[in-house]
Amino acid sequence: MTNRCLYHAAFKEFLSSGTLEVLGTLHDHFHGEAQTTTGEAWKREIQLLQQVLTPWTDEAGEIIFEYDIPRLGKRIDVVLLLRGIIFCLEFKVGQKNALQADVEQVMDYALDLKNFHRFSHDRIIVPILIPTDYKRSTTDFIPSVYDDAVYNPLITGAEGLQSMLTKVLHHAHATASVTIDNWIISPYTPTPTIIEAARTLYENHSVEDITRHEADEVSTDATINYLLQIIDRSKRSGQKSICFVTGVPGAGKTLVGLDVAIKQTYKEDNCSKEDGAVFLSGNGPLVAVLTEALARDNYKKNTEKGKRLSDSRREVSEFIQIIHRYRDNMLAKIKNPVENGIVEIDPQKAVKLESAGYGEVEHVAIFDEAQRSWTHKRIADYLKRGGTYGNKLKVPNFPFSEAEFLIWSLDRREDWAVIICLVGGGQEINTGEAGITAWIEALNHRFKHWHVYISNQLTEPEYAEGKVNELLRENGKVTFSDSLHLAVSLRSFRAERLSSFVHALLSFNAEAADLYKDVAAKGYPIVLTRDMDKARAWLRSKARGSQQTGVLVSKVAARFKPLAVNILAQGDENAVHWFLEDKTDVRSSNYLEDAATEIQVQGLELDFACVLWDADMRYIDGHWEFFKFNGKNKWTPVPDTPNGQEEKKYMLNAYRVLLTRARQGIVICVPKGNSRLTPEGFPEDPTRLPAFYDGTYAYLKSLGIEEI
Repeated sequence: MTNRCLYHAAFKEFLSSGTLEVLGTLHDHFHGEAQTTTGEAWKREIQLLQQVLTPWTDEAGEIIFEYDIPRLGKRIDVVLLLRGIIFCLEFKVGQKNALQADVEQVMDYALDLKNFHRFSHDRIIVPILIPTDYKRSTTDFIPSVYDDAVYNPLITGAEGLQSMLTKVLHHAHATASVTIDNWIISPYTPTPTIIEAARTLYENHSVEDITRHEADEVSTDATINYLLQIIDRSKRSGQKSICFVTGVPGAGKTLVGLDVAIKQTYKEDNCSKEDGAVFLSGNGPLVAVLTEALARDNYKKNTEKGKRLSDSRREVSEFIQIIHRYRDNMLAKIKNPVENGIVEIDPQKAVKLESAGYGEVEHVAIFDEAQRSWTHKRIADYLKRGGTYGNKLKVPNFPFSEAEFLIWSLDRREDWAVIICLVGGGQEINTGEAGITAWIEALNHRFKHWHVYISNQLTEPEYAEGKVNELLRENGKVTFSDSLHLAVSLRSFRAERLSSFVHALLSFNAEAADLYKDVAAKGYPIVLTRDMDKARAWLRSKARGSQQTGVLVSKVAARFKPLAVNILAQGDENAVHWFLEDKTDVRSSNYLEDAATEIQVQGLELDFACVLWDADMRYIDGHWEFFKFNGKNKWTPVPDTPNGQEEKKYMLNAYRVLLTRARQGIVICVPKGNSRLTPEGFPEDPTRLPAFYDGTYAYLKSLGIEEI
């Protein structure tokens, strides 16, 4: 018996077995205690299928109950393998109506098999929703317009199921001579969204259960194991260690960090969680969306135990936290004001523990998007005025960068500590983000006793302007390792080279056109339009089941209202609704009304996205020109001052983030602008002149990007 399902048998064996015998097998293989309603539903399904499948008793068909879909964290009620066709059956026992969410659910199962289940790639897949008391049946059998052999979802009640199977077999010209060998043990290579992955990890799966797992390409497992070994070595040796993990956009850095946090915190021999880990991020929307997604999932699974949603949120918050709150917890313990540039713990504000010293409980802190830690100036200014984020603590003359203070905080431990920095190249998108340089400078000047484990890819230009080797030259505690770089994008299972194409597009690399062809050839569509209505229609035509769409703009974008686009309001709660609500809620991204910025989507992802390219970044004479809107009537060039150069870097990185958010395809909309004149001969809208957009459109078109 495979652990991917609860029951698997040939038709003949299933039809000759008693109902209670099959039911007993399902209960025996179910992990945990099945609810009474689950057992009753299984019994009804068994009885129904033993009647329905009778005409095919002597054929080489197979039936599979509760087939596991790790990426979605769910199981398919029943899979039938008959005459080379894969039927996905989703039962709603006792239900009279077909609900949209149920149709999307069974479609999701079919698409998951088509995309990630190797022995299903080239097969016809037929999703069927069965509300058992439904009195009608779908009469049109329509293969998908996407030419991928996945039928549009069919709907029937229990009475019409046998007839429907017969008609589909006839429609597909299926013959008894065709079988599917070893389907049940096919390699399964999914690529989860970060929300799906976090949910599944939280249910005590491992990364290898939920990600693409091809040893010659994907290195997430090797990276996780390397990090866990460093944690173990640091504990046994009583040393302080810091690790830098790099990766291309979508390579799974956040996923790796979450997995290490969960493994380290919830491992079997860690009853007290004293050796646990905390996952920290300065990305408020990411933390809010992940926390709420995990809490909702945990709450649904534990409602019968009397757990409240607030209890689930609190439990999740134990290991996923906003970095500012973690940092402010340590700030509350220091002597204030800071004198002579020396930060010290105030014994009147903290308890010194026997082994931990003044350190916090966690031995291991994982910093997601570590390149976004604040510069000394930004955090000093923040603390001088008493902060925001609910922190009213004023600390004048603060001497550290945020990176330096975070290392200092873990260094208060007197036994051992490990910091894991997850680093995205070219991902700094906010003024005051220090990049990786601040971490390295802190290690070189103040924390020379820390052991440094670093990806050999940190020498690339995207990281510290390529000066990492130079910065670390005099540090004698550095170990370089290939295991700390994730080179393959997991986000886009259709186009491993998407991030390379985006980098080439933004840097005017001569290979951009060839990279575009390669990405398109792998089935990842990147298309171009000048019409937002066409962009929306394209997104709606692509998304199936519960696949998510959304519109993205840079935070500097300003002239989007004429295109009927609204910017998603600030506040993490808005990001939660945008990402997590379904197609029945107008706050959902799928309504294509509210556009999210790079601040709200960094670290998260959609299936299909529209990147609305405004006049803030324009292609002019072979290079990018950058502009900011004055809020009234004109765009102003970003100056070539040191601060202006830094701002340009953030604006370029914003588009790097936006162009790498979609897992399955993007449409880039470069508006036409407004070419109309007033009766007096002046531009009707001087803030949206066609010249602001035409150069960018022509450049993208020159790369061969298909226009819709």
